[in-house]
Amino acid sequence: MKKFFLTLTTLLTLFIGLFFITTHASATTTVKIASDNAYAPFEFQDSNKKWVGIDVDIIKEVAKENHWKLDLTFPGFDTAVNQLKAGQVDGVIAGMSITDERKKVFDFSDPYYTSALTIATTKEHKITSYAKLKGKTVGAKNGTAAQAWLQANQSKYGYTIKTYADGTHMYSALSAGNIAGAMDDVPVIAYAIAQGQDLATNLPKIVEPGGYGFAVVKGTHSKLINEFNKTYTKMKENGDYQKIIDKYTSSSNTATSTNLNAKAKPKKAVYQIYSDNSFAPFEFQNSNKQFTGIDVDLLNAIAKEQGFKIHFNFVGFAAALNGLSSGQADGMMSGMSITDERKKTFTFSNSYYNSNITVAVNKATSDISKWSDLSGKVVGAKNGTASYDYLIQNKSKYGYSVKTFSDATSMYSALKTGSINAVMDDEPVIQYAIKQGQKFKIPLKSIPEGSYGFAVKKGSNPELIQMFNYGLAKLKSDGQYDKIIGKYLATSEEKTSKKTINENSFLGIIVNNWQQILSGLKITLLLALVGFVLALVVGILFGLMSVSPNKIFRGIARVYIDLNRSIPLLVLIFFLFYGIPNLLQIITGQQHPLNEFLAGVIALTLNESAYISETIRGGVQAVPIGQMEASRSLGVPYTKTMRKVIIPQVIKITIPSLINQFVITVKDTTLVATIGLVEMFQVGQIIVARNFQGFTVYGLIGLIYIIILLSLMWLGRYVERKLK
Repeated sequence: MKKFFLTLTTLLTLFIGLFFITTHASATTTVKIASDNAYAPFEFQDSNKKWVGIDVDIIKEVAKENHWKLDLTFPGFDTAVNQLKAGQVDGVIAGMSITDERKKVFDFSDPYYTSALTIATTKEHKITSYAKLKGKTVGAKNGTAAQAWLQANQSKYGYTIKTYADGTHMYSALSAGNIAGAMDDVPVIAYAIAQGQDLATNLPKIVEPGGYGFAVVKGTHSKLINEFNKTYTKMKENGDYQKIIDKYTSSSNTATSTNLNAKAKPKKAVYQIYSDNSFAPFEFQNSNKQFTGIDVDLLNAIAKEQGFKIHFNFVGFAAALNGLSSGQADGMMSGMSITDERKKTFTFSNSYYNSNITVAVNKATSDISKWSDLSGKVVGAKNGTASYDYLIQNKSKYGYSVKTFSDATSMYSALKTGSINAVMDDEPVIQYAIKQGQKFKIPLKSIPEGSYGFAVKKGSNPELIQMFNYGLAKLKSDGQYDKIIGKYLATSEEKTSKKTINENSFLGIIVNNWQQILSGLKITLLLALVGFVLALVVGILFGLMSVSPNKIFRGIARVYIDLNRSIPLLVLIFFLFYGIPNLLQIITGQQHPLNEFLAGVIALTLNESAYISETIRGGVQAVPIGQMEASRSLGVPYTKTMRKVIIPQVIKITIPSLINQFVITVKDTTLVATIGLVEMFQVGQIIVARNFQGFTVYGLIGLIYIIILLSLMWLGRYVERKLK
């Protein structure tokens, strides 16, 4: 009997336990909440890549209190609202203003934050009354209370309104001078100021009538609204709500406050930074063959101030951009304009330089003095720049045609030779060219357009951005920033302590740059030699396979040869250097950068070996077939016949063609410069970026190539004569 009751008690205990577990599980509800992804201090990513902010902390507390299994995502405001309408999420908390229009679609909680609106300006161009907005342009984010207020009061104050998709673009436009003011919520502006942005608020605040609310689709999830309101009331009573507000708005507790001694912790021993190599005055080689410029000095100073180490790699702008995209670089500092398109791929720092774009013409021959004078003229711009975009947008208005260039060197050379009538470029770049002795002038008023930012790949190295922003604020406060800018943009003459001969002469270029040119020549010849030797080995192998009696060998050889001959060498170089590491990163989650030299060798090997294979195949087929048949009829094996009879004759037949292929390989090495390898052609580009002597420098580089390649051609003809 005892045993029966013991068993019964055990079963009852298990039943009661399971009942409570089941009851608790049923009380835990999965709630999908969507939010914004860049609306500090309400929701944003901190330096540890964690989502934090007022909204985040509040909704987490609500979830904890009501036993929600919280599924919180951050797709951005517009996407979050659309997901809520489509029923893909249960609610939205994203600093969402409660308006009459929105109440037609959504049910809102009690207002959990009552905000106010104001207009931010730059510190230099303050606006102290709304009446002074007349004739000016004011920015606002689309669909916000700020936009609604500006529209309602536009006729009263006489300003124009420019709408932006997000605050980042709006504040960039303000710093660039495209708009006179930006209307936004007071805490958002205060947070931006705390991060060191050049903003000021001098206008009266306008209290929003609705405040911010947690939202669900109208007529659904009333339980979520009730639970939110209940928890919010409790948090107000016990002080938890105020603690959250103070955590993100109090200057003493804000992580990104105006504390100029703030520092972030580096996560890598050395950060790899890619940059341009010919964008003076931001990055270029000086007369002492050292890379210098605004970007170089500024990032070095920030790294020193914040206590992290960097290694610069000056590969050229396009190569730097691709290197950052593929994960080979940790960051990029290269006079890089912050654009909407780039922000889809990269995360940018605060703007460190606001650049104007302007037009330059030939000082001696041009009579252009106003925009209408450009009618019928040709204006040059670098592809993908703010200058190019501006010229395309205004082409029909002024009647000029646009010619696109891949780099500044060729563009300025075209202006000097009269191939184009004017160029449009960043103002400091043109000023530096004039300072270096270029006979240009700036006849038109500059246009404020574009901000430069330090960039990392989206989702990686967030601490780099934080360290950059902290360091930049510190440098601006102690005057180092102004000294660096002044060093390169001041009107005083540049000091060139070691330059003994003027680089405007052919002799001067040789004397001042011979070591650099020899270094580039060494890389060129080494790249060509290694690539060709490997290609020769691979080419002979596949060439012999292509004439093998074995169908499988012939098939493999044909696929290899046709595939490599059908891919342009430049595309192959880019695929190997950027594509393969990017694929490996996607598969493994780790970065696998490829060395520029190694990528060049592999690309040359694959490309050249395909052509060498065809040369070998032709050589074998040029040997009379009767020799193979005679040898085989005497009982000599196929392999021995090839080795003793056929191949010696193939070598004699193909040597001239192989020497010619080596000549082609040497010339093809110039394409490897596109991924940043500093071979001889790249050296020429670097020198021209410093002295703007395109004709002389490229003439010298061309002359060196002519001497080397003519020597190889003469060698080929000599060997051919001897073999005959």
